[in-house]
Amino acid sequence: MNEMYNMSIVTHNLSVMGVLAVIFINAMMLGLAQELKAYARKLRLFMPIGMIAIAAVIFTGIVMMTSQHLDFTLENIMMIVIGLVLIILENKRSSKFRALDKKQEGVFSSYKKEAFSILLFEVFLIFSISAWMWS
Repeated sequence: MNEMYNMSIVTHNLSVMGVLAVIFINAMMLGLAQELKAYARKLRLFMPIGMIAIAAVIFTGIVMMTSQHLDFTLENIMMIVIGLVLIILENKRSSKFRALDKKQEGVFSSYKKEAFSILLFEVFLIFSISAWMWS
């Protein structure tokens, strides 16, 4: 049983790093995007990868909690809340993109600012919970 728990800790940590990588790739794609249609194609392909990465973090966290019969401590509850917040933020970012009026001038640059702020907040959330867990 300890082997499964140790493996799930490693997998959980790798999944968190995967979420960070997805966020940084999203930010890089957004920063390099010049044309709205090309970015829309990339986002349509890459958005499920981000959701799978977040789901992997949540799933490995659940495996760790059940394998060790862990209680709902404040740390565990905060990780669950942050996982839900990440899902909501990604949905909000995606919804804002779908709601853009593609024919309007300058709408993509305003979306970029909003999307960068969402991505930056996601990075802050992940680093803050990671720092809390490592301390």
